[in-house]
Amino acid sequence: MASRREEECAVDERDWTEGLTKAPIPGLDASISDIEYQLAIFLRRALLVSHRYGTLDRSGYLLLRQLEEQGLVGVKELADRFRLDVSTVSRQTSALESKGLIERIPDPHDGRASRFRPTASGVAELERAKRERFERFSHVFADWPEEDVRRFAALLIRLNQTLLDL
Repeated sequence: MASRREEECAVDERDWTEGLTKAPIPGLDASISDIEYQLAIFLRRALLVSHRYGTLDRSGYLLLRQLEEQGLVGVKELADRFRLDVSTVSRQTSALESKGLIERIPDPHDGRASRFRPTASGVAELERAKRERFERFSHVFADWPEEDVRRFAALLIRLNQTLLDL
């Protein structure tokens, strides 16, 4: 007789393997195909779930998170970090600045350049967004075994680092 935990795992396995590629593809190709397709679905659903919290869209959230982690940062550094064009990051920082969520600080070493940091309002808005996102994702993972959540987090970190290193 199977334990309750074994039954839960069997149900979980049946649920998450349902959408996997059935066609015979040699080697890891089937798994890579499944990853590509599942990531596309995941990104679509994640965007629907976490598109906007308060006044922060996805790009504003990511920029504020980066500024919170790094402190004073310039547009070029942000563009390099996100692998975006400087003009794109410049527009995004201007939008956050116009909302009063970040402030521009003249670079003491280069009078032509500026650096940015979150304002008190920006920190408050970021904390609100982080709380809302945490609550949403806590609900998503509520039925997952703790070890699966930890493993998934580690694999996502590894994937993002690998993508950053490309």
